[in-house]
Amino acid sequence: MSMSTVPAPAVRPYDALLLFSFGGPNKPEDVVPFLRNVTAGKGIPDARLEEVGEHYYGFGGKSPINEQNLALKAALEDELAARGIDLPIVWGNRNWAPYTKDALEELKAAGAQRAVVLVTSAYSSYSGCRQYRENLALTLDELGDLGPEGSTSVQLDKVRSYFNHPGFARANVDAVVDAYRALAAKAGTEAASAADLVFVTHSIPETMEAASVVSGATYSSQHLDLAAVVAEQVGAELGHEVPWTLAYCSRSGPPSQPWLEPDVNDLLRDMAADGRTSVVLSPIGFISDHMEVAYDLDTEALATAAELGMSAVRAGTVSTRAPFVAGLVDLVLERAAIARGDDVEQPAVGTLGAFPSPCRPGCCRRRDGEDSGVPALCSTGLTT
Repeated sequence: MSMSTVPAPAVRPYDALLLFSFGGPNKPEDVVPFLRNVTAGKGIPDARLEEVGEHYYGFGGKSPINEQNLALKAALEDELAARGIDLPIVWGNRNWAPYTKDALEELKAAGAQRAVVLVTSAYSSYSGCRQYRENLALTLDELGDLGPEGSTSVQLDKVRSYFNHPGFARANVDAVVDAYRALAAKAGTEAASAADLVFVTHSIPETMEAASVVSGATYSSQHLDLAAVVAEQVGAELGHEVPWTLAYCSRSGPPSQPWLEPDVNDLLRDMAADGRTSVVLSPIGFISDHMEVAYDLDTEALATAAELGMSAVRAGTVSTRAPFVAGLVDLVLERAAIARGDDVEQPAVGTLGAFPSPCRPGCCRRRDGEDSGVPALCSTGLTT
């Protein structure tokens, strides 16, 4: 692959796009090495990782995330081509091949000068924003390409957190409406009309939640703001009000460490105890059907609902839905305009407004008020 010598006008100054994700194992032999990468520095023994890996072994040792990222990459390429934009896309992951190092070396070898970074996480928190930016900086340092002001090879700019971009919101509305219709076909129109809507996202430690406010709003507030918009639009399309709430999944760490609650399974039990009999689960915190969705929702949460006698359907993720893919390309063009110094409209649904790019100083630290000392790219300064 070689980069165009002159970037297309709409994406100038960018001559490449880095699709940057979490990564996942492709076969059983990958599971423990992958989990070692995810938990690096925490001293977790392999025996414990084998236990954690049972989620993956139950799916043949393969995470769905890699094929889903390839599908998203192809959809982005199609959308760019439909707009007449030639922008090569390189895919890289923090925790599995192709690694961040592989992607940066590919960009460098192809002659890229400046790339726009699209992270497959819509929300601002340490896990969804800063950890990716730290990984970029640390990998550049490993390659000998990190200077006092950032990259000394390929310059990298990240698009803003896009949880409240209209394309992401619209794709979630469509997915939830489809789920209500599926519930009506499964359990009848009365059950669907009475169904609660439970939005689900990945839980994080409360101290990480507190630190996320620097981005513009806390992690939970970002979800609640979008959920209100989605629920209102879903209700308008269905012709009736939709009661909704936010729940969490995928809690890890020591039991003594407070994480965001309620867990989705606990919430379902409380709902059943209150006489609720039908539910739609919307994985609003995730962009694709990776392991947290496949196991925590499709396996555990739906099993809990069945045990409780509840009729339940899990809505799809935004995945490669057209409004989402088009919205991501819009975000790339928006970031290019910002890089050029142009005046640019930054559309956002809800009440929080568009989050900034570059990120604010101190954005999305792991713990509130604690400077990790680790450099992070794509902010107003390398150490902020």
